[in-house]
Amino acid sequence: MTRTAVFDLDGTLVDSAPDLHAALDRLMASLGTPPFTRQEVVGMIGDGVKVLVERALAARGLAFDPAALEAFSADYTAHAAVETRLFPGIAKALTMLEAEGWRLAICTNKPAAATAALLEALGLAGRFAAVGGGDSFPFRKPDPRHLLATLRAAGGEPSRAVMIGDHRNDVAAARGAGLPCLFAGWGYGPPVMAEGAAAILAHPEDLPQTLDNLLP
Repeated sequence: MTRTAVFDLDGTLVDSAPDLHAALDRLMASLGTPPFTRQEVVGMIGDGVKVLVERALAARGLAFDPAALEAFSADYTAHAAVETRLFPGIAKALTMLEAEGWRLAICTNKPAAATAALLEALGLAGRFAAVGGGDSFPFRKPDPRHLLATLRAAGGEPSRAVMIGDHRNDVAAARGAGLPCLFAGWGYGPPVMAEGAAAILAHPEDLPQTLDNLLP
């Protein structure tokens, strides 16, 4: 049976913090509030766009506003790939996994439209058997049903799949779905978020061999 590698997106495959940061600062400017540091933005990433905007507004003493969420979502989707790039080593790792027969999928809390726009801009559209966005199903990570639904859409089976991510949501979703999780140590999540992961990887180059060891 074909093995499936299910990847998180932000902080795992791509360094999207620059464009998320820029979009949040544009939102803050429109509201007359100060911009954020990169560290502040990185700490807000991982739970989907609504939570990102909620955290940003709360950090400036503002209540959540659906209009702010709508404005941010439209702006970010249009500028999702200005500075966002694959992490060094990811392109080679994906190519090696494909050559070894792995099926690739993405399970992300980023909205599907922004995800599709980003993958298209990076030349990755069509490379993944399934892409489960944060609004693709009625649930999202850490709910394991998000991961399982994405896996089913990719044609994979939990017994022959591995989750790769940089956030506690990825580890929790994988554990709930009965999958091992590899923690992307090059991403945004601090090591404390890796509790329960099968291993912490320092570099994307470690992915092919580690995945082969997990699922020979």
